[in-house]
Amino acid sequence: MVGRFNNGEIQVISFIQQFDPVMQALLATLFTWGVTAAGAALVFFTRTVNQRFMDAMLGFAAGVMIAASFWSLLAPGIEMAGQMGLVPWLTAVIGFMGGGIFMRLTDTLLPHLHPGLAVNKSEGIKTSWQRSTLLVLAITLHNIPEGLAVGVAFGAVAAGLPSATIGAAIALAIGIGIQNFPEGTAVSMPLRREGMGRMKSFVMGQASGMVEPVAGVLGAFFVLQMQTILPYALCFAAGAMIFVVVEELIPTSQLNEAHIDMVTMATMSGFTVMMVLDVALG
Repeated sequence: MVGRFNNGEIQVISFIQQFDPVMQALLATLFTWGVTAAGAALVFFTRTVNQRFMDAMLGFAAGVMIAASFWSLLAPGIEMAGQMGLVPWLTAVIGFMGGGIFMRLTDTLLPHLHPGLAVNKSEGIKTSWQRSTLLVLAITLHNIPEGLAVGVAFGAVAAGLPSATIGAAIALAIGIGIQNFPEGTAVSMPLRREGMGRMKSFVMGQASGMVEPVAGVLGAFFVLQMQTILPYALCFAAGAMIFVVVEELIPTSQLNEAHIDMVTMATMSGFTVMMVLDVALG
């Protein structure tokens, strides 16, 4: 497998492999958090971002997450289930639907506001929290399954099953990082346009990514302690991510009807990029 990688990729993999799986998950999710912060940092350079560009980036993020859900999580989970003597299709159904139901319950309970909507369109338990807090919570909500997915992927490598590779886990972290960039921007820019200072807008934007290292470490630690649940955990993370894509990313990216065709192509491009990453590194 290593023979397929170039020198840069080999160096990255060698660097990651010197750490234990929990530390690997922490490093990977610190990277994804950092990319969220980079997206939020655009407020230091401009007050607005072209809406067409933002819609395309959100569509691209949706494509990345769809591809990651299958190539990095669901397919390896199904293969793992077979290798462990489980019923593959039943394992996938339980894990995948479990992830979706978990996100639905969280979505119902946690107050949050999707970017681009008025405060009266906030979801979850009704609250008097400020718009800025609700925006951060919306992005935080779907950063939980992203961090969890990365953590579970690195934890799965430690199980030694052929379907889980360090390259695939790294590819997933890179893909999640790529799609985190527009999410940081989607929080910080609206706050800046509403008159909030640059630094505070940045802090609020990057704060949405802080949950990923926590979820990543917990995911890796949990599956290491109970490796028999690995196939379920991978499918669970896939279901949670697909819920986020369908419930938030795609609808938000297509609010402007004039951009729908362009956003659709951006979504396909994101899927293609993540697919290439996973196949090339995994």
